[in-house]
Amino acid sequence: MSIELPIYMDNASTTRTDPRVVEAMLPFFTETYGNSASRNHSFGWAGEGAVTLAREQAASLIGSGPKEIIWTSGATESNNLAIKGAARMMAKGPAGSSSRGHIITAIHEHKAVLDPCKRLEREGFDVTYLEPGSDGIITCAMVESAMREDTILVTIMWANNELGTINEVPEMGALCHDRGVLMHTDATQWVGKMPTDVERDNIDLMSFSGHKFYGPNGVGALFIRRRRPRVRIEAMIEGGGHERGMRSGTLNVPGIVGFGKACELCAEEMSGEAERLLGFRNRLETELSSQLDVVTINGHPTRRLPHLTNISFGFVEGESLMMGVSDIACSSGSACTSASLEPSYVLKALGIGDDFAHSSLRLSMGRWTTSEEVDYAIASIVKSVNHLRAMSPLYDLHNEGIDINAIDWQSH
Repeated sequence: MSIELPIYMDNASTTRTDPRVVEAMLPFFTETYGNSASRNHSFGWAGEGAVTLAREQAASLIGSGPKEIIWTSGATESNNLAIKGAARMMAKGPAGSSSRGHIITAIHEHKAVLDPCKRLEREGFDVTYLEPGSDGIITCAMVESAMREDTILVTIMWANNELGTINEVPEMGALCHDRGVLMHTDATQWVGKMPTDVERDNIDLMSFSGHKFYGPNGVGALFIRRRRPRVRIEAMIEGGGHERGMRSGTLNVPGIVGFGKACELCAEEMSGEAERLLGFRNRLETELSSQLDVVTINGHPTRRLPHLTNISFGFVEGESLMMGVSDIACSSGSACTSASLEPSYVLKALGIGDDFAHSSLRLSMGRWTTSEEVDYAIASIVKSVNHLRAMSPLYDLHNEGIDINAIDWQSH
C-alpha cells in the first residue's frame, strides 16, 4: 500500500478535525447562525440548544454535570482562568500583601501553567515547583511532602505533553480533598484519549481543548466543580455575564458544536483507538531500539499515554535530524516552544543532558495513522540517524569503546 508524503505524527500538537465534526459544524456558519445569547427569536434558540447539547456531550465524556462546563478559547485560557481565578478567590490577603497563599505545581508543566504561576508569585503568592524523578512522574507523595497549612491550590497536569508520562492525579485529588485544598489538572493531552471521571478522580478544576481530540482549533473547556466542594473563581474576562459570569463573550457556537461532537466520538471510539495506537507506539520503540544503538526512550517505561513516544538518539545533532526526517511531521518538544533553539526544558527536568535533549523526537500518532506510515517512519529515522552518525567523529570514538564523557577536551 502506497502512502502519501509527508506523514503526520504530531498529534500531541494538534489533531486533524474529524470530517464528522466538520459536518456537524457546517450548518452553524450559514444556516443556524444565531447568537446563542439572543433569547427572543428562533435563530438564537437554535444556537442555545446546540450549545446545551455540546455541554451535555462534553460532560458525558468526563463524568461531570453539564452546568460544570465553562467554554473558553482553549486550554491555555482554561489554565489561566482556573489557576489565577481560584488563587485570587482563595487568597489569604489583599493584592500586594505577603504570603497570600501557597500553590504547588511542577517544573515541567506546560508554559500555560508555569507562566500563570509566575504571575501569581509577583502578586504575593508562594509557589512550590516540584521536580520529577528520572521517569518524569510527579507522585502524590511529592505533593503531600510539599503541602503547608496555607496551601490553597495544587495544579499538576494529568499527562505530560512531551513525554506522555501519567502523573498520580486521582491520588493527589483525594489528598487535596482531605486537606481542603483545590485540585486543578491540565488534562489537555488526557481527555479524549483516556477514560475520565472527575468525580471518581477527585478533580475540582480541569482544562481541556478541542483540537487535541479531533475537534476544531480555538475552543476549549474548563470543568469547575459545583458541589463537594463548590468551587468559585474570579473571572478574567468581564462584559456581559456569559458562562455564569465566569467567562464573558459571545460564544463560538460552530466551534462549541464541533467540540461536543468530538467528545461524543471519543467516548464511542476511545478504547479501540488506544489499543491500536499502543501497538504502533510499541512497534516504533522496539524497532528503533533494535536497529539503532544509543537510543533512549524518555519517561516512564509503561506509565505513558498509548499514542506518544519521546526518543533521544545519541551522537546526532538535533536540527540535522529534524531536517533528515522532514517528510515526517513530528517535533522535538512542545509546539508552543518550537521556535526556541534551547533544548526541551521538560527533558532537562528529568536530568537529561543537552546533547540527548537536543537529539530527541516526539512522535505522536492519531486516528488516521496507518501501519504503513509507522513502518515508513521507522525506516526514515533509522536511515537519517545512520547517515548523520557516519559523519560523527564522536560516534567513531564511541564505537572504539572510548568513554566520551571521560575525555579532557581542554588538554587535547
